[in-house]
Amino acid sequence: MNNGSHDHGPDRLKWGGVLLALGIVFGDLGTSPLYTFKAIIGHREISETLVLGGVSAVCWTLFFQTTLKYVFITMRADNNGEGGIFSLYALIRRYGKWILWPAIIGGSFMIADSLITPPISVTSAMEGLRVLSPGVPIMPITIGILVALFLLQQSGTSRIGVFFGPAMVIWFGMIAILGVTNLAGNLYVLKALNPMYAYHLVVDYPGGLWVLGGVFLCTTGAEALYADMGHVGRRNIQVAWIFIKVALLLCYFGEAALLLKHNGQHLTDVDAFYGLVPQWFLIPSIIIATVATVIASQALISGTFTLFNEAIRLNVWPRLRIEFPSDMRGQVYVPAVNWLMMLGCIGMVLHFRESSNMEAAFGLSVTVTMLMTTMLLSIYLYTHRVPKLLVLLLFLVFTWIEVTFLVANLSKFSHGGWLSLLIGFILISTMYIWFAGKRFKRRYRNFVDLKKYIPVLKELSNDTDVPKYATHLVYLTIADTPDKVEDRVIDSILHQQPKRADLYWFVHVEVDDKPYTATYTSKVIAQDEIVHITFKLGFRVVPRINILFKKVIAEMVNRKEIQIQNKYFDAEYGNLLGDFRFVILKSFLSVENNLSLWDNIIMRLHFVLDKLSLPDDKAYGLDFNNVVMEQVPLILGKTENVTLIREK
Repeated sequence: MNNGSHDHGPDRLKWGGVLLALGIVFGDLGTSPLYTFKAIIGHREISETLVLGGVSAVCWTLFFQTTLKYVFITMRADNNGEGGIFSLYALIRRYGKWILWPAIIGGSFMIADSLITPPISVTSAMEGLRVLSPGVPIMPITIGILVALFLLQQSGTSRIGVFFGPAMVIWFGMIAILGVTNLAGNLYVLKALNPMYAYHLVVDYPGGLWVLGGVFLCTTGAEALYADMGHVGRRNIQVAWIFIKVALLLCYFGEAALLLKHNGQHLTDVDAFYGLVPQWFLIPSIIIATVATVIASQALISGTFTLFNEAIRLNVWPRLRIEFPSDMRGQVYVPAVNWLMMLGCIGMVLHFRESSNMEAAFGLSVTVTMLMTTMLLSIYLYTHRVPKLLVLLLFLVFTWIEVTFLVANLSKFSHGGWLSLLIGFILISTMYIWFAGKRFKRRYRNFVDLKKYIPVLKELSNDTDVPKYATHLVYLTIADTPDKVEDRVIDSILHQQPKRADLYWFVHVEVDDKPYTATYTSKVIAQDEIVHITFKLGFRVVPRINILFKKVIAEMVNRKEIQIQNKYFDAEYGNLLGDFRFVILKSFLSVENNLSLWDNIIMRLHFVLDKLSLPDDKAYGLDFNNVVMEQVPLILGKTENVTLIREK
């Protein structure tokens, strides 16, 4: 098996890649003009200080957070072309165990964001219908679009994905033209390019700091740029961003020019975005906006599937069923996540009803994710010999900006931000419980020297008095060296019902820090008796051990490393290898444990999650008809001495 190709995230500039970036990377950022100014103004009276300060803050937020932090700095922290918070964690996790926490927190709140982005984007687009008819029912239409979107996931997006780029080009071209037409004759708003207008908004305007909670929505899709880097490549994203940023700024300044015409009024008198649209173009603009928000939602949903797949492979989330809806490399579909997300998004629409009510929950989750990315990025830069003073400067600048936005968003805690935090904390707790339980299990596993048991395994293999259990008996082991194996594996073979086989296989699956690694090593420990195989699979590769294992055996036979003879070999069907039987040892919590109260709670919750998660045989891609599950008690901690006195 060859290592995964490094071309998955091509770092070469291609116009096709630029078009692809427009379609699948910038949807969230690109649709932010639908609701950002609505969040900035809120229920406040429209004023020059508020509008010019708001658009100035938007302009410089896009520069510092999106352009500088993500497009030009964070994207350089690529893991063989792949990006995202878990990819970044995989690059630096060897530098400290505590690094797991920022990754878990950031990943959890990014998932929480995925429950809010589709509802707020689609609802914002649909609210344009109220310009035509104030009484039109928005909520049922929004829910219908979301349900259709999630139903499409199981068939993949490879067929419709080719339309994403052109559709988003139309969207960005439309918002740029709308912005320019409203800027004509109102160019004085361009003076807000001066950052002092943003400064005066925060310092002089009453409650100006809280306005930044709305400003932050202009950059909420920046994290997606990094997460989707592997699909289109860094340079393609950077080139596409030039066009997109110009279109966004033209639209935002066009909105500012429009709002200043309504000085002293409220947003009930004007729609910040659809007010730009001529009456004759209103219906087409709503259709284009709806398509753009659906594409933005699709990109985020696909990214969430990838995020869960990475979390499962990095052992921070319970196992879930993973499917491949298309031949597109890296695209996965997680059914459980899809349906839960659909219910969550519908619940968001029913709870908040209006896009303006979702803003607090939206901004808060993304701010926390960006803060965690800043921490991990700083560690990456420090460990890759970037000058310490520069690393410190970047850390302080980005942390200051993001903490300011976090404080501004916390002001809306009671208006919906609490829901975002609640979802995030539930996800963080689940990740921690699963990871801590896995760590406990590894700590108390005992290993024995395999060479010591070679003679008895050979004797058992050739003992015809013992019924043959399988031609090939395969154990999945966590031992990463060929000379070791868990004592419970030896107990299973020898000390329970003896299991005679022609060949004993010990298979270890190692998760590599690179995303698409797919390699193996094999060692014949005893000729035609015992073989050890180690699969090294990237954290984005779903393990399908049944297929991989048979491929390895076929290669070893062709290389004459092992000899397999099957007297019932059928030349027509080619069943040379005989039968396989995989034995999976399943732990359960023993009553003999002596744990602290906290550790006992963690382990009991871990085993609850274990029962709810995908069974090991399905998680490793094993055929159900050749797998045996054996229950093994897990004893953690030292059991206290029990005093027992015999009575006469």
